[in-house]
Amino acid sequence: MATLGERWILSILLVHLQTGLAATGRPAPPSHLECFMPCDEKSCSPDIHCTWDPGPDPQITTNYSLHWEPTNSEQGHVTRPTSSSVIDRQHFNHGQLHVWVEAKNKHGSAKSRENVFNTADIIKPPPPNITGAMAGAEGWQEPLEIEWRSFCDELHLSMGTCDIRNRAEGNQVWLEHEGGYLHTYTLESPLPDTFYEFQVRCNCSEGLISDWSTSHRIRSAERAPVGKLDIWMDCGLLPASFDCSLTWKTLPLSQACGAIVGYKVKLFYNNSTWRLLNLSPAETRGLLLCNEKQCRLTSSLKDVSSVSASALNSRGATAPSHLAMQTQGKDEDVKTINLKMNEENLTVAWDLPSKPLAKLKEYVVQYKQVESRLGQGFDWVKVTNNQTTVFFKGHFIKHTPFQVSLFTISHDMTVRYLSSVIGYSLEGIPSSVPSFQALSIAATRVTLCWTAVPLSKQNGLIQNYQIGLGEKNVHTVRASPQTFTLKHLSPGQEYEVWIRAVTKAGPGAKATTTFKTESENYDLLKLILLPLLFMGLICAAIVCFCLVAENKMCPQVNLLFNKKVPDPRNSNIFRGMKHQINDPFGSISIPIPEPHPNISVLEVVKIQPDAVKSTPKETSDQEEQRDDAVTKECGRMDHSHGREEYSKMVDSDEERDREEDKDDCWSSSEEDQLTSGYEKHFMPTALEILDV
Repeated sequence: MATLGERWILSILLVHLQTGLAATGRPAPPSHLECFMPCDEKSCSPDIHCTWDPGPDPQITTNYSLHWEPTNSEQGHVTRPTSSSVIDRQHFNHGQLHVWVEAKNKHGSAKSRENVFNTADIIKPPPPNITGAMAGAEGWQEPLEIEWRSFCDELHLSMGTCDIRNRAEGNQVWLEHEGGYLHTYTLESPLPDTFYEFQVRCNCSEGLISDWSTSHRIRSAERAPVGKLDIWMDCGLLPASFDCSLTWKTLPLSQACGAIVGYKVKLFYNNSTWRLLNLSPAETRGLLLCNEKQCRLTSSLKDVSSVSASALNSRGATAPSHLAMQTQGKDEDVKTINLKMNEENLTVAWDLPSKPLAKLKEYVVQYKQVESRLGQGFDWVKVTNNQTTVFFKGHFIKHTPFQVSLFTISHDMTVRYLSSVIGYSLEGIPSSVPSFQALSIAATRVTLCWTAVPLSKQNGLIQNYQIGLGEKNVHTVRASPQTFTLKHLSPGQEYEVWIRAVTKAGPGAKATTTFKTESENYDLLKLILLPLLFMGLICAAIVCFCLVAENKMCPQVNLLFNKKVPDPRNSNIFRGMKHQINDPFGSISIPIPEPHPNISVLEVVKIQPDAVKSTPKETSDQEEQRDDAVTKECGRMDHSHGREEYSKMVDSDEERDREEDKDDCWSSSEEDQLTSGYEKHFMPTALEILDV
């Protein structure tokens, strides 16, 4: 018996032999030669029909001939060729025959292997006729049982055994059950609400087995759906968006147990209210959109705290699936996601947390095609809390970004976002940056800024940007931030700078901008003029403010800009001392009116510049007018020496001595020329005391 290695070598030699024959132009030898006498429901054909496989389609015209000869012949070996696949009954006798096929073209010929048989053993009955049990009123049958009728009796032969095969409708693979069956067959545990195809073939006590019968279709009974819906939410690109829509996967046939006629969705809101939705997948528009794999609720989940959903068929509904809305913000235990991606497969891996999470129930891994329509290029899978790898099979378009995200679901069904990463099945060259310009220009440097290439046009992960002056002076900068300062430039010169993005596939198209650096003289002029201009503005503001304070502001504010020092000449203390000096007996006969004087009221009077020029208004009190006139004259004289500020000091006896003070005001003008500024402001002079 040949070993596996020997059989492998022989097959290689056979292939080479056939290849060599084809190369020389000789035809390939025919194979799988079979001969039989076909029967119908009443009788069998007296002729022998043969079939064979001619092999690969020949490139040269090839003729086939059928040859046979009896094993025992009085005439010896007699060969009778025919150009058809039928051996006429008149050309052979009952007994044993040797049959083969020969292929011939202009380059040569080739023969098939001989088929040796007895003409009594090649009777082939017709396929049986299947008569399945009647289907129920709803179109299905339970259990799945078929019956059939063979035609051995009509051929005057006893009944043999039959083979059965079946498959669910749409499945390409048949499940075969060989021998041991006579008239009936029952399929145990079929899928609910599923069409099944059955075929039968039988043989009689003599002859060959029949061909397979025509397919017989039976629909299995429907049952209430089992399991739960796999519900999830599509929140767009994370973590920027939290405006989500509810989605779930359609149930497989083994769980649907029939045609799903609707879904029941319950929405619980943050304000403790809820809403029940009865949805039908038959609706092409409205709140629900479904395809073969997923269904989606078109309304937003804004202000929704949690959801539940179940599927329904005519026999019942699944248990509800519950899910709380995604928690805002990222989890502290951020995961690093590793991707292996091509156009057909995506493998995602991550690390387990440093410390076990008691509330963690499962992980959710999802992928989403960037800038796709809602529900397209989107899928997810849920795995246990100790699994760190998942596998997706799908169509991942090259040069197209896919965002892969990782989530956790706790035992209370709360969802928390962990991390995301962008992946490509195949990277390409990126597009040019949409905007590139000079932001700040100086004499020897410039600050450049640009807008990042949009994610949909990157065609790959941007590794860095290249900025260059010509082809030799090239700088490589990080992808973020989108600014760069170009130094060591010449003043007053025009430059053209380019930028391009770089991915794993290489650099993309260039974007350019031009600018002219400033001259050095202009920079020096700015350094000198700007501080001077700033100081001039400050001085002008101070002068204007002082003028406003001098002429228009209220007296309380005016005090801040006009210093007031009390004039000691107005004090009754000094007036008393004056009388004592002039009258030597004053100390005996005239008591000092203020042995312990207290300055009780300080009155500050501001003399307006126009007070002297204007004529005082007439009033009923003539004496008060005269006092005001004297005060104005005194103030005018003091103002010429800088003493307008020190107008007078008011105490308790000031009113009765007003007349005496009128003369003092006039006499003080001569003395002011001989005294210092401090004495003018604070000290009484000898003239003031003696009143000479």
